[in-house]
Amino acid sequence: MRAVIQRVSRAKVTVDDQVVGSIGRGLLVLLGVGADDEAADASYLAEKIPFLRIFEDEAGKLNRSLFEIEGEALVVSQFTLYGDCRRGRRPSFSSAAPPDKARRLYELFVAQLQEKGIKVATGTFQAHMLVELVNDGPVTLWLESK
Repeated sequence: MRAVIQRVSRAKVTVDDQVVGSIGRGLLVLLGVGADDEAADASYLAEKIPFLRIFEDEAGKLNRSLFEIEGEALVVSQFTLYGDCRRGRRPSFSSAAPPDKARRLYELFVAQLQEKGIKVATGTFQAHMLVELVNDGPVTLWLESK
């Protein structure tokens, strides 16, 4: 699995002019599921992301996690993270998981964050979404489960 995480002061997702998910301070997680991914990949990222020390402490150092600041997470499925642009001009998405598998692992990731006590909002799987965010820092990280 691949995740692009952005530290945000707020973020929201809109589908068909309706806000389907929004958060205040926390993390926007763009989550891609690969064809070879399994439940262990979702668990790895669900254990890693909320405990990354990427929020500032009183001294201004990146020492606090999403869990410690009681922040929120907005998780948006994004198969295009598996786009391969090395050949030609049109990305190939052959490394992305098929929709049924991707949905199952995406939902597992969300559920595991929620089990940790993280307030989670989501986009709508397989929908055309408009994602708005205010990147705080900016802080943006790329994680892979493999």
